[in-house]
Formats: sequence, structure tokens, C-alpha cells
Amino acid sequence: MYQNVMVPLDGSPFSEQALPLALDIARTGGATLRLTYVQLPVSSIYSEAPLFLADEIESHVIERERSRWLDYLEGVAARIRKAAPGVMVVTSVQEGNPAESLQKEAIATGADLVVMTTHARGALARLWLGSVADELLRHLPIPLLLVRPSADAPEITAKVLPKLILIPLDGTPLAEQMIRPAVELGKLAHAGFTLLRIVKPVLALSPPPPGGTSMGQMASEMVERLQSVQDELRKEALAYLEKVAAPLREQGLHVLTRVAFEEQPALGVLHEAEAEGVGIVALATHGRRGLARLVLGSVADKVVRGAKLPVLLCRPKA
Repeated sequence: MYQNVMVPLDGSPFSEQALPLALDIARTGGATLRLTYVQLPVSSIYSEAPLFLADEIESHVIERERSRWLDYLEGVAARIRKAAPGVMVVTSVQEGNPAESLQKEAIATGADLVVMTTHARGALARLWLGSVADELLRHLPIPLLLVRPSADAPEITAKVLPKLILIPLDGTPLAEQMIRPAVELGKLAHAGFTLLRIVKPVLALSPPPPGGTSMGQMASEMVERLQSVQDELRKEALAYLEKVAAPLREQGLHVLTRVAFEEQPALGVLHEAEAEGVGIVALATHGRRGLARLVLGSVADKVVRGAKLPVLLCRPKA
């Protein structure tokens, strides 16, 4: 169960749109909510500062910036405490490289979940699948929940925990490691789960019809063979999903299984994510450089880019 939820903020309304989901998780699970801002080095804030900038002046600039951002975080925390008095909220300002600082802070404070928007402004300006998210996905040892912001101001106290979580699987143990973080999140809202396997449809070129065999008969036989192969693929995929679902159902969880045929797996996942009730898509990552190195190839990269829903990501252990 998530007990220490970290939310990176950068002072923009975009980044604050991660708060409703993070607060709902903290409020429902009794977790601590940790608001964190990463302060860039003085050389980044004042790019034209002279090289001979005195240490005492630099220290003054750092402290002034730190105080300003602590005031900002405390202002956000005050709003949360007023809206949800039972939730413990702490604030922290770090300095340095955003991704490295966030990771160190998460590890040092025992955070078990990071919730952040997929793009924002300010110190995390490149967050939209940029360097910060990339680095966190490669190194962060805990789940990362990405929320796609909208143009509307966030309603902090909104109840937004999912009622149905979609978990695409590709048949590998690495992908299956996403199940546990997804289940921990789903249990907070007594959510159901859909295990999804995307299978590419069977494609084949017909050989020339043998002598005495009509083209129509040849085509009919080919369609029957392809349908038979596709039916077998569906049965194998469904059998796999049912095997994975069995121990989850033994825990009393509501688990559905779904096999879909789609030439482009990412489109299949996105289509299934649009099904009624789905609130979050959960995917495992390989943790290598670049979001294109996710489990299911570049599928997760495309899902994060295209999904209107939050996406839960986790780097599995080898």
C-alpha cells in the first residue's frame, strides 16, 4: 500500500494538476503527501552572472530563491490541509539537476510513489517525455504515475481514484511485474482490473492456385486457414491471461481478461483505454535509455503520448 506519495511541482498550474489524484491516493490510503520543488543552480537561473560572483552573493541568491519556493509550496500545502485536514503534507526544496534531485529525494524520504504531470513549465519545462521523465523512468526504483494536464484549473478535492485499471501484458515476466503496483493502487478504490493482450492479426499471401482449382475456392480455403490460426492465437492469449488472472481472483479481486487484434499494439491499447470505466493504464518499463525502450517496444511511449488517462509506469527488476 502506498504510504508516502511524492508530487514534484514547479510553480505552474500544469504541474498542480497532479494534485487531485495524488491527494485522493493519500487521503484514501492514509499516506503522507510530499510536495517537492527542484531549484536549479544559480548559474542556470542567472545565465549571464559573472564568473567572479562572490560566494556570499551567490549564497544570498540561493537562499532568496529557496525561501520563495518554500513559500509557494507552503501555500499549496495550506490549501490541501484546509481541503483535507486528515492528510499529512510536508514540503521540500532541493537544488541541482531536476531528475537526479527528485530521485535522491524520493529514495531518501522513502517515497513509494511519484505522481506528476506529463508536461509543465519552469524548472521542469522539458517534462513532456523529455529528459526528466526519461531519467526517472530509467533509474527510479518506485512506480511513477503520469497525469496528463488539461486547460481547466484542478479541483484538489475531487475523487478521481480509478474504478477500472487496464493492464496490457505481452506474455513476459517483466511486463507482469506491473501487476503488483497496479493492484496496490486499485485496492484503494476497490477497483476492477482488465488484463489485456494485443495480438497482431494474421497476414499471409496466397500462393498461385494449383491446376483445376478455382481462385474462389482457393481464397475460401485460405480464409478458413487464416481464421483457424487466428482463433488458435486468441485461445493461447486468453489462456495466458486467465492463468495470470487466477491468483488475483483468489484474492477477491474483480479481474476481466481481454484479447484484441490490432496491427499496431499501441493503437489497440489506446482503443481499449477508451472503454467505459477505464481510469488508468498500467505499463512496465525496461528502464533503459529513452521511453521507446519500454516493454512492448515503443508501445508504452505511444500510449503515454496518446492516452487521455493517467499512466502508471514502473521499472521492473531483472
